[in-house]
Amino acid sequence: MDKANPPVSDFIHVPVLGAEVVEGLAVCAGGHYLDATVGGGGHSRLILETAADVQVTALDQDAQAIAAAQQALSDFNQRVQFQQTNFATFEPGSTRFDGIVADLGVSSAQFDIPDRGFSFRLEAPLDMRMDQRQELTAADIINHWDETKLANIFYTYGEERLSRRIARRIVEQRPFQTTTELAEAIASAVPRAYRYGRIHSATRVFQALRIAVNQELDVLKTFLRKAPDWLKPGGRLVVISFHSLEDRIVKHTLKESPLLQVLTKKPILPADAEVESNPRSRSAKLRIAERLNL
Repeated sequence: MDKANPPVSDFIHVPVLGAEVVEGLAVCAGGHYLDATVGGGGHSRLILETAADVQVTALDQDAQAIAAAQQALSDFNQRVQFQQTNFATFEPGSTRFDGIVADLGVSSAQFDIPDRGFSFRLEAPLDMRMDQRQELTAADIINHWDETKLANIFYTYGEERLSRRIARRIVEQRPFQTTTELAEAIASAVPRAYRYGRIHSATRVFQALRIAVNQELDVLKTFLRKAPDWLKPGGRLVVISFHSLEDRIVKHTLKESPLLQVLTKKPILPADAEVESNPRSRSAKLRIAERLNL
């Protein structure tokens, strides 16, 4: 098997908060919806199955995700159109949508395909690019950025309170080639109690690296500024976030938009049964806003 291009069957997408997304979008017959982060196609399938003649425009910057979604949704034929692009750079032209859904963060498949380098639990090159057409990788950041800059991204994007000592250890021991090498260096930089705490000592650093590689927070802000203009009056914007940095941006940007009315005073969380069946859903938060008829 070509490890650089694993089969699309490896790209499995369990849609988080699926029923809540469909209800939040108020999917209607003949509607046209934008899935801004199609992944393996889980949310798009639920939308397409909800009502007759529904159409979906499906975006993803990850070529493997697009290939998987095309295969998973092939039975819908021309009702779904695909485009490999970052949702912040998408241009809908004159099209306006009845609803938009964005499921942020990394999919289970991206974590579970070793060569993508998103997980410290699997030995892989330090990559972490969602769009593998871009040049910047996690290895570039770890091996070439200075100690202060590394500490800043670990603290800002990972909310890592030991960011300085971790950055110092990384600079002392670099270069690094693999995810496991980096995870071991991080573990060696922190106190024993911290190393064996509730979450792995590398978790926050890997989150920070992924955000930096893909400029996730900047592109999210751009998307949230643009998305209200892509909606028809009464159209819904549904966003699922997975950590506090994302959720804070979503909450405040939706609230501050003059084109939107926020429908969720507090975020919708997954039910206990969903968390039990899909543990990766446990940190999901869903917010909904509706386009005003201005």
